[in-house]
Formats: sequence, structure tokens, C-alpha cells
Amino acid sequence: MPAMSAPPSAAHKESNYTPIPQAKPFVSSLRYPSSRKTIYDRNLNRTKTTEISLASFAYLFNSLITYHHGKSGSVSEIESRLNRAGYPIGVKMLDLLLYRQPARTAARPTRMLDLLQFIHGSLWRALFNRSADALEQSNTKKNEYMIVDNEPLVNTFISIPKEMSQLNCAAFVAGIIEGMCDAAGFSTEGVTAHWAGEGDEMWPGKTIFLLRFKESVVEREEAIKAGGG
Repeated sequence: MPAMSAPPSAAHKESNYTPIPQAKPFVSSLRYPSSRKTIYDRNLNRTKTTEISLASFAYLFNSLITYHHGKSGSVSEIESRLNRAGYPIGVKMLDLLLYRQPARTAARPTRMLDLLQFIHGSLWRALFNRSADALEQSNTKKNEYMIVDNEPLVNTFISIPKEMSQLNCAAFVAGIIEGMCDAAGFSTEGVTAHWAGEGDEMWPGKTIFLLRFKESVVEREEAIKAGGG
């Protein structure tokens, strides 16, 4: 039978271990207003009386574009930055909108068409107080869909110089859409915003949001259909 080693003595323990000082109590750096209420005390079920003013949004969004313009070297880089800025908003908006729906009708989108209609309707109404103007599917590619907005609010107060005429600041909204798709479990290859209006049309600022879902998402959708789901 192998010999057992003797347990370490008390003196040995003390010499090999350093006492850990007691942690200081956490002190929040959050500054409270005079009402002692913060943004976390607000009701998530917001009403029309608590909507953000259009002027405030326009100012903040213009500041966002100016910031990314100064950090970018090309139109595509600006759009990529705007897309990334909108992405986390879309991730959070899915759960927020489902929370705000009545318990009887709140249902997380589990099919591709359900998600697209949710974005076309519920998301657009939450962001812009109206539905998007059209929802279309590509006739040649199963994984491509288009959401059409004839007059995107994010482009209303933007003045784009001629040398950057291809810039579409609705890339920010494209990022929101992409974030919501990923949060719902419908991964995309990307969501991009494209100008679709002509100068002499009724809607010169018409924008198409092109959604490209991953092939695995399309295959899953077809498997559900084949199974009668």
C-alpha cells in the first residue's frame, strides 16, 4: 500500500497563501435626476405622447453620419459603419416589440414569411409610424427578398454631395433589419440599402432593402414545408 503524505502544517499553509483583501462595496457612478428616476424606471410600453421628436432624431442621426464620414475613406465604408451601428438596435427591437404585443397575440416569428411580414409591418410602425410600402420576393433567387420604402425617414434631412451620390444613409435601417433577422434565428449573408427612384418619379428617394438569407435558412424552410409545417 503506497505511503500517504502528511497533511501540510499550519505554518506551511500560512507561508504559501496570501490573504485576499475584502472587496469594497459597489458604488454606482450613475447620476440620478432630481426625481430619483432613471431611464430604467420608464415603462417599456411607450405611448404616442412619449415619442421622440423628429427634430431631435434628425439632429442625432446627422451627427452619427458626420462622425462616420470623418472616420471613413469611401462611400462603402460609411454604409458599412452605418449598418453596424443599426445592427444592435435590431437585435434588441425583436424582444421589445414582442413584449409590447398583447399576450394573446405575441408570437415569435418561426417562419421566414412571418419574420418578413413582422419587419414590414410591426418594425416599420414602431420606427416610422407606418408600414413599409412593399414586400417582394426575387423571381430568380430563393434566398433574396426586398422591402421597399418610397420615402425613408432617415434620408429626409440628409444633403448628399454630388461626389457621394451613391451613398444611401438608409444603410442604418438595413443594419436594424439584419440584426432582427439574426436575433430571430434567420441568419443572413447581409442586408443592403439601394436607391431605386429616378429623378422624375413621384418617389425620387425610393429605397430597396435587399435581404439575402443564408442557404441553410432556405433549406430549413423548405424542409418544414415538405413536412407539412
